[in-house]
Amino acid sequence: MTTTLPPRTAPAKAGQGAGPSATLAPFTAKPLRQLVTQAEPEGKWWRRFGRRLVRLIRPLLGVVRPLGWGAIGAAVGSLLIGWALGWAEFVLIALGLAAALVVAAGFVVGRTGYSVALNMARLRVQVGDSAFGSIIVSNPSRRALLPSTTTLPVGQGAASFHIPRLGPKAATEELFQIPTHQRAVIKVGPVTSWRGDPVGLLRRTVEWTGQYELFVHPNTVSLDGSSKGFLRDLEGKPTDDLSSSDVAFHALREYVPGDDRRHIHWKTSARIGKFMVRQFEETRRSHLVVGISTNEHDYAHPAEMELAISAGASLALQAIKEEKDLTVLTSLGNLHTETGALLLDDCSRIEPDPGFYTLTSVATQAAAQVPDASVAVLIVGSVPTAAQLRAAMIRLPVDVVVVGLRCAIGAPLARHTLGDSPVIELGQLEDLPKGMRAI
Repeated sequence: MTTTLPPRTAPAKAGQGAGPSATLAPFTAKPLRQLVTQAEPEGKWWRRFGRRLVRLIRPLLGVVRPLGWGAIGAAVGSLLIGWALGWAEFVLIALGLAAALVVAAGFVVGRTGYSVALNMARLRVQVGDSAFGSIIVSNPSRRALLPSTTTLPVGQGAASFHIPRLGPKAATEELFQIPTHQRAVIKVGPVTSWRGDPVGLLRRTVEWTGQYELFVHPNTVSLDGSSKGFLRDLEGKPTDDLSSSDVAFHALREYVPGDDRRHIHWKTSARIGKFMVRQFEETRRSHLVVGISTNEHDYAHPAEMELAISAGASLALQAIKEEKDLTVLTSLGNLHTETGALLLDDCSRIEPDPGFYTLTSVATQAAAQVPDASVAVLIVGSVPTAAQLRAAMIRLPVDVVVVGLRCAIGAPLARHTLGDSPVIELGQLEDLPKGMRAI
């Protein structure tokens, strides 16, 4: 390495003052130590060697299966015993195990130059719909590739596909179908391929693709024109609060400084000789709150919770379609309501809650988050009693229209009241529009 040194400054002539530019700094060892430190490679040579050795050995160790480690340990132990005791039998055992490992290595050595693509026809389906996909494995090289086995993890299970020997520029496609019998979020992938010996001593695994999430949405029904609870009004819901500017006229009052002069009623003011202004009833935009209990103890059967989630999703989708303000809560938090797809995605993620959060907790949370709601629908299973359901409903403000929805698989559609609040008994999702029309 060439190091450039600063140029020497010429010595000052006699009779001339030695200014700062003519003064030579005394030699010290510190600059030399700094120069050596800069020239010395980072780290010691044995550390660099160790890191390189680990990077080299790590992929090799990754191909050894538990049975292979057992064979290696048995081979080393047999060799040591045979050498220490002079028993040729143990030496032969060690050589036999070593030969088996060498033969197994022949199954994993070689190029794995596949090009693999995982394609999903749809990433969002409803319960019962078909979810199809395909795996395309191709050989982009000019050499043939040995057969291998491809594994596709799907949820908690995995599917295996045998990939035959692929010639140059050849390709093969495997189709698969994922069952969607229940609401869930199913992780699909990544696609991995492996080669190994028949005994299972060594196995070489390679990941080829990323991972997809398949959303199995709950079943829903359309509620078009089925309920006045959605408050199909253009002006909003009138309240008892008074406002100086709105659309619902309430009365006239005397003008006070600060009032908007545009609201002065001139005919009345001229008749009585003083300014009178219009006063209005404050209105607000319809806001629907859907509260779903996810406490597993509130449901007699898992199917009841599925019915509750489907009913809540149907109500929420109708509100989104009508561009109403919407809040959807569960025992574990709020769901996204920006679009119907995001809402259904969150519905697919709902899991039963074994904790202590009940429908009363959901109602309390709704009252705190949306105190100006116009309609609240609280959805629960068949386990809570009427008193427990009433205790949850009274947690909401008194000016909120509260509707209870009890889900009991197979029960006939029925309607009754708890205090001033209607309660609907729902046995199947198809009865939801009829039940909402009865409110």
